Amino acid sequence: MSITREDLEQDRLRTILDNTPIASVLLSEAALEASWRAALASLPDPNGDVWLFGYGSLIWNPMVEHSERVPAKLYGYHRGFYLYSRINRGTWDNPGLVLGLDRGGSCQGVAFRIPAISIETELKMLWRREMLTGAYLPRWLPMQLKDKQGPRIKALAFVMNRQHESYSGRLPDLKVVSHLRDACGLYGPAREYLRNTLEGLLKEGFQDPYLARLWAQLQSSEHRPEVKK
Repeated sequence: MSITREDLEQDRLRTILDNTPIASVLLSEAALEASWRAALASLPDPNGDVWLFGYGSLIWNPMVEHSERVPAKLYGYHRGFYLYSRINRGTWDNPGLVLGLDRGGSCQGVAFRIPAISIETELKMLWRREMLTGAYLPRWLPMQLKDKQGPRIKALAFVMNRQHESYSGRLPDLKVVSHLRDACGLYGPAREYLRNTLEGLLKEGFQDPYLARLWAQLQSSEHRPEVKK
């Protein structure tokens, strides 16, 4: 299936997962609300718009209401396949991998400007999408909009929770590729997630050598002839 904004509005994902083994690792509704309200209380500008930084599926499937979309660079964190996915791009028995932001370096992606009037609604939606299991931590991080002068601004970004059971740490390329090649979850194949992210970045004018390298290795492994026994 493909997740839609209506699915998030109706909280359908939680309803679906409540009947699976994943239910035991879902944050409660109360914990989820407390988390997004804490982010709301710590807005960089309490009366202004909010910038959201997308580095994975938000690039090609944002769903949030926004007034502006701008290529951007986030500082202090880099993108990598650091999160085992047992829901969206894999299963409990055959986990895939999805992207997360981990400490160090920088990351190119897309910034979305959320109007002040819509912030509460959009944060609630984002938390239902990104925070159901607590695998990410919401942070306000420095970001520079591409081709725009001026100081760095604070953007909302979801970074890795290194204490979460699904945090993989840095894995060898071959290990990453094996999970991307063989796993499929509620939203489809893990390999599709990689391809969509790579293509989304290219459309914004960004080259990501890490993702390109993994994609080339993935294609090579899929076309490699089987050894006869």
